[in-house]
Amino acid sequence: MALYPPTTYAPNEVDSLWRETARPGQTFPALQSDIEAEVVVIGGGFTGLSAALHLARDHGVSPVVLEAGPIGWGASGRNGGFCVPGGDKLGLRTMAKRYGLDEARAFFDLTLAAVERVAGLLRDEGIEADPQPGGELYVAHSPKAFTRLAHEREEVIALHGHRQELLSPQDLTEQGLRSEAFHGGLREPVGFGLHPLNYVRGLAAAAERRGAALYGESRVIGWSRDGARHRLRTAGGSVLAGKVIVATGGYLPEAIHPGLAGRVLPILSNIITTRPMSADEIAAQGWSSTQATCDSRALLHYFRLLPDGRFLFGGRGGLGDDPASAAAFRQRLEKDFRAAFPAWSGVEVTHFWRGLVDLAFDLIPHCGPLDEEPSILVGCAYHGSGVSMGTETGAQLAALAAGKTTPALPGFMRRPPPRFPFPALRKFYLGSALAGYAAQDLLG
Repeated sequence: MALYPPTTYAPNEVDSLWRETARPGQTFPALQSDIEAEVVVIGGGFTGLSAALHLARDHGVSPVVLEAGPIGWGASGRNGGFCVPGGDKLGLRTMAKRYGLDEARAFFDLTLAAVERVAGLLRDEGIEADPQPGGELYVAHSPKAFTRLAHEREEVIALHGHRQELLSPQDLTEQGLRSEAFHGGLREPVGFGLHPLNYVRGLAAAAERRGAALYGESRVIGWSRDGARHRLRTAGGSVLAGKVIVATGGYLPEAIHPGLAGRVLPILSNIITTRPMSADEIAAQGWSSTQATCDSRALLHYFRLLPDGRFLFGGRGGLGDDPASAAAFRQRLEKDFRAAFPAWSGVEVTHFWRGLVDLAFDLIPHCGPLDEEPSILVGCAYHGSGVSMGTETGAQLAALAAGKTTPALPGFMRRPPPRFPFPALRKFYLGSALAGYAAQDLLG
């Protein structure tokens, strides 16, 4: 069942800064005939296009991609552009307790490799996505939070050996990251920012150049079996394929196949951006670094200074996606932005947009067959780290669809996402969680 209004899932590009500033992308035609393929991919975002590109380039398989709207209309063209390690909401210690230390280390390694995967595609496929290097910075919103960050750093060193840099408030100021709202930080050296719509459009062009067939405005409206193969119907045609890759993230079309229902919880993520600021305005706040940054709140904010002097500031949350709810959340986000960066209290906000990230009940990403059906593969639940983990998952799905081994993929990721208990209550679960997180943030 859909948890938000139909407009949330309508395949239309939002009025975002990315859409305004992106390089022109290709327009892919709608499917208008009945065709066959070895593999059909549902979803033309990071995961689906990475799967298609790697199938065609690395495995000699020419897949068909069906996208409900224009390339990049969903989460892949709306996110904050943070290509950083991540994908789970457990943490390394909890993951080690639940799945074993070896599996936890394998997952951590995969998150680091995922960032390099994106960097390699930018380089090898000539994709111009305006990368901003420097890793990712977690800033503490309270003294207690700084203590937790220091403890987490020691845990990562003890369990994995990977080293992150602890920064005092003075360190932040000296590095062009001054804000009285933050009490130190922890820098993850791996990662970079990018222009997500340029990246997803570049992936699409590369996938087609390598041999994939891409169809836009081709929402899947029917799914049936034809012997051992699957027939996916759109308004204009159909694809008959031996294997299906479902790569739709928070926009998962639950109604088209009973096995997909109740698997993910879509959560709204919201972004504002300012007009370009002058050098004097930037100096007045003392935040001149283009470091990709997020704070330590449970209901986190994420932000970065963009190459043209605009500032991007995002946050998770919101239960409604009607115009009144969106306007209220925009007001809240602007208030939080100006509280953290008071020198910019008079700087105009020019854009606001929102989209869906997806969360799994077990709080880990998934990449593998749907239940006992090896011909249906699903990649989802990146918990806000879709630039890197979506790209990596696409590559892993391509290998699985091609019948190859995937030694880098932890065993716990290979299972399908478990269904939420009583899926119709997912909106209630979310409301309860948001209230709990807000209370947690007030306590530091």
